[in-house]
Amino acid sequence: MGLYRLIKTIIDPIIALLGIVILSPVFVIAAILIKFSSQGPVIFKQERLGHALKPFTLYKFRTMVKNAEKLKKKYKHLDFTDGPVFKIEDDPRFTKMGRYLARLNLDELPQLFNILIGNMYFVGYRPPTPDEVKQYKKWQLERFKGYPGLTSLWAVSGMHSIKFNDWIKMDIDYAKNESLLLDLKVIGKTLFGFVERIGKLFGKEKD
Repeated sequence: MGLYRLIKTIIDPIIALLGIVILSPVFVIAAILIKFSSQGPVIFKQERLGHALKPFTLYKFRTMVKNAEKLKKKYKHLDFTDGPVFKIEDDPRFTKMGRYLARLNLDELPQLFNILIGNMYFVGYRPPTPDEVKQYKKWQLERFKGYPGLTSLWAVSGMHSIKFNDWIKMDIDYAKNESLLLDLKVIGKTLFGFVERIGKLFGKEKD
């Protein structure tokens, strides 16, 4: 294990634990709002693939109706992606509360526990599902030489405007060129984007 990986393996879980403690009121409020605003569990759990295709359970606050996965076929015609992923603009499967959580990316907060137990890092690639990976081309599997993260180069570089192949190339390039400086840049852009989304959201509410 190199120095960079050793530092991340030690520091990321510590920061994740501090984040869980500091943000505990947000966890509680989000859990209450989800529980009393729609039917279904508070936490959404899904199998994802990490480094070297190792499976793990990813945690998120539930933002969609409880049968959202089964509704994929119904809304497949609205999918705007060009690869083996499923994304819809203004997804109709969102609950009212879930839409706000997703817009601010607060639904991702439970992944601090993934970081705490060592499934993920703060910066890496967004881990896909096994069904998505079954559709990968051979070269795209190079992505799994890296490690999954809460945020990524893709997440701070335009996300939905990026073609799937370019998205995968960005993850592969990150794995080849990863460094603490690059991680700090990605985290900085992620935090800036979060503040920007809050401003836009509350700006719309005032309008």
